[in-house]
Amino acid sequence: MIPPHLNPNYAIFCEQSSSRALLLEHVHDARERQGLDLLNQGQIDVLEPLWMLSEYLHQQFVRFPHWLDDLLVLKKLPEKPSKEALMAGEAFFLCEMNACPTESLEPLDEAGFIKRLRLYRQWWMVRLIALDIQQRLSLTELTSRLSALADACVNASLQWITQHYLALYGQALDGNGQPQSMIVIGMGKLGGNELNLSSDIDLIFAFREHGETQGGKKSLSHQEYFTKLGQKLIQHLDQVNADGFVFRVDMRLRPFGQSGALVLNMDSLENYYQDQGRDWERYAMIKARVMSGNALDVGEFEALRKPFVYRKYLDFGAIGALRDLKQMIAKEVRRKGIEHNIKLGEGGIREVEFIAQALQILHGGRDQGLQTPSLLKVLSYLAQQDYLPVEEMDQLREAYLLLRRTEHALQAVNDEQTQLLPEDEKARTRIALMVGFPSWEALDKRLWEVRKNVHRSFVALIDDGHESSEEVKSQETWRLLIKHPEDREAIQDAIELIAWQDQEASISRISQLLSSRTVVFMQPIGHERLAVFLAALISKLTDEANPDLVLERVFPILEAVLRRTAYLVLLCENQTALTHLIRLCRESVWFTEAISTTPALLDELLDANTLFSPPDKNMLTEELQQILLRLPEDDEEAQMDAMRRFRRSIILRIAACDITEILPVMKVSDHLTWLAEVLLDQVLQQSWQYLTKKHGFPVSKGEVAFTPQLAIIGYGKSGGWELGYDSDLDLVFIHNAQANGSTDGNRSIDNLTFYTRLGQRLIHMITSFTAAGRLYEVDMRLRPSGNSGLLVSSLEAFKDYQQKEAWVWEHQALTRSRGLAGESNLLAKFEDCRKDIIASTRDRNVLKTEVIKMREKMRAHLDTGGKEKGFDLKQGAGGIIDIEFIVQYLVLAWSCKYSELMRYSDNVRQLEAAASVGLIESEQAEKMTDTYTLYRSLTHRLSLQQQGRVVQKDTLVDNQNLVSQYWDSFVNDEKI
Repeated sequence: MIPPHLNPNYAIFCEQSSSRALLLEHVHDARERQGLDLLNQGQIDVLEPLWMLSEYLHQQFVRFPHWLDDLLVLKKLPEKPSKEALMAGEAFFLCEMNACPTESLEPLDEAGFIKRLRLYRQWWMVRLIALDIQQRLSLTELTSRLSALADACVNASLQWITQHYLALYGQALDGNGQPQSMIVIGMGKLGGNELNLSSDIDLIFAFREHGETQGGKKSLSHQEYFTKLGQKLIQHLDQVNADGFVFRVDMRLRPFGQSGALVLNMDSLENYYQDQGRDWERYAMIKARVMSGNALDVGEFEALRKPFVYRKYLDFGAIGALRDLKQMIAKEVRRKGIEHNIKLGEGGIREVEFIAQALQILHGGRDQGLQTPSLLKVLSYLAQQDYLPVEEMDQLREAYLLLRRTEHALQAVNDEQTQLLPEDEKARTRIALMVGFPSWEALDKRLWEVRKNVHRSFVALIDDGHESSEEVKSQETWRLLIKHPEDREAIQDAIELIAWQDQEASISRISQLLSSRTVVFMQPIGHERLAVFLAALISKLTDEANPDLVLERVFPILEAVLRRTAYLVLLCENQTALTHLIRLCRESVWFTEAISTTPALLDELLDANTLFSPPDKNMLTEELQQILLRLPEDDEEAQMDAMRRFRRSIILRIAACDITEILPVMKVSDHLTWLAEVLLDQVLQQSWQYLTKKHGFPVSKGEVAFTPQLAIIGYGKSGGWELGYDSDLDLVFIHNAQANGSTDGNRSIDNLTFYTRLGQRLIHMITSFTAAGRLYEVDMRLRPSGNSGLLVSSLEAFKDYQQKEAWVWEHQALTRSRGLAGESNLLAKFEDCRKDIIASTRDRNVLKTEVIKMREKMRAHLDTGGKEKGFDLKQGAGGIIDIEFIVQYLVLAWSCKYSELMRYSDNVRQLEAAASVGLIESEQAEKMTDTYTLYRSLTHRLSLQQQGRVVQKDTLVDNQNLVSQYWDSFVNDEKI
């Protein structure tokens, strides 16, 4: 490794830079303003590479020119950062304040302390980046100091907040009367003392015992007290001001992620990991470390962590879990096209970590030598104990050191969290100089060599079987055809074993593809991947009854991925995925269009167990949480995109089960409805977090609401468990906050304004178009007073409106309403309110007249079939709406006597309830249910074929006549 100022290419880099003189001028101007001596040529020779290679360092040297003097006198490796040094105000980083204070931390007000935190962080970042560029630090020396810096800032902030909360809230004492401190657990690289230059810090907060604070002006439960403390700590570290930030804080690794409590007591933490801890959390917990707290806290945490992570038996399930984790990351890399990401891409940092961690989990329960958070120590131990060959360990170690140094160089440029290799020539040269290579070409070559070694080791570890043998001859044929697409005879020879209906048309289609500009100008690796794919596809088509149709539907997908040939590798290396693709495209054009529009959906075809077994609500929540965990918490656009892609992928899996008749229509709607509920819950959590960070938490009657006191109510298809593939969401928002209360933040607003903005935020998150589309369309017209009403109503106002002002059709809609997401107690109160309204005594004749009148109005305006066009499954005479209106009448007319009718909000169970109490005959209820589910099934199928809801008028005559007969009986006061 060559230090930059000794690297011959550094001079070339400087000569090609038009800003070299200007950057030095900026530094000298800043020194003159502070009365500091200008740098002499010898000093410039040493220091210039720092500001030439790192824009961040240049900015800091202009702002704090005296820090250069610190670097000039820094002859030996500095001691690690510490809380004590920060609190004492280490002289050098504060002397720009015209003083070198040594007073203790207490006299500083909050603004002064927040400034001190940020200056301390910037000062240390300047020193460490400079030393790293000068290659005066080993990787371990660098990362341990970065981790110590995070520890110092966290613990200093904790101490400051605790001291300043003392008079207000007192202390949180344990059962022995001893003060409890908040336990801060560092996760990931921070936990392992391996933090990188510009990293988030992943934290979990805990405390030992429940109780109430004592000795302050106001007593809080320990849960409330430590939650406030945790929120303030995050604010101290994460908030950006004129002095920057300290560390971006990510709390999503805590139990239940964003939807979980910010702080848990240790018993709850232990119960969670024992009962609900997931495989990926075991990997995350390998490096977990208590950063604050006493020896008792550390011992208690270790007592719950180690048994969770390390099992006494050989844990071969850990490899399967690792395979799943890597598959999820690989999916994201393919989707984003970030193969050049040295952390997540093939052979990147994450694969080295996974190799070590998988072997730790596999053997760590029986070999305590593996129970260490240090990756480099683990690699050495694995070789010493023959878990890995020494040569392989050396390769992994070399790769890890080079990848981490490159990562630090990338992040040192702008103090930015990135792992993507640059494409710009100047940026590439800069990185090569910082890492110590003579040129970018030399660094790039070595990176690919070490990544290849890492990936080979990783694949060997997770390999679960040998792939089927390649058809070498066929592949060679397609390689030649890609070079000579005009050779129709050769194409005919290549596909002659297939039973084409129109062979000439198929030959033309293949020739057209191979002659396209996209294929002609592909890189050689792309041609190779295409040849392998075409050989595999043609082999599969030999077993197809209608190969022409399959070819016509698969080719648009092939054309969509030609610029991202990693997807061709996916299909070739996973024959099951190719089989599923052919099968689903054969059955539905919807799949062709869905996947050609969003090629990332191909990842869903990898595993039949997941493709044809869509997740239940709990699994959906977990899958979404894992996806969002890999994204920056404050990147709203990335979060919104991810939720939209997640929705598409799950809908594809549901549709696969629908088309192959694995799931009946009722279960299809259940899964689509669960998906909506999970997404709504996530959107609510993110919207709540956004607003509370801005305005604080709503306070009602002196109680702080740390969770959203809001209920999202679904009407229509979402309320009735009948969502379809393209259904919008009919929603109503209800809150339970005190009207004259306000939030407790610095930018406080009244509670009504807060919840109105929360509702607006929810609609924005759900309906906004991003690069990945829209989540759902939302219709809010069913709220009290419709479009002219408040966006968010209180529960009391909602009930008052329903009792005094609502129309009959609004009560009909209420029969198909239920809570979809929100605070559980409020959802229960809404359900009680709903039942009270539905159970009101009504004049049945007046009710029937209104129901009939509304039905006639709807048919006149909404029936898209008509006598000539066909039968509208929803609005036509004898269609879905006729059944629904009959049921709604029965529920509203008789719930005052039969409470069973209003127990559920879906049509089918309401029909069953009507039959159970004798309002209709069981046989008739069964016939209506069968017809209703048939109509809904056809509606789903038509949606998948991207057709309307109108079928040929003579298709369902018996069903139409049956429902029409029931409707006529209902209208004419006859028993149904």
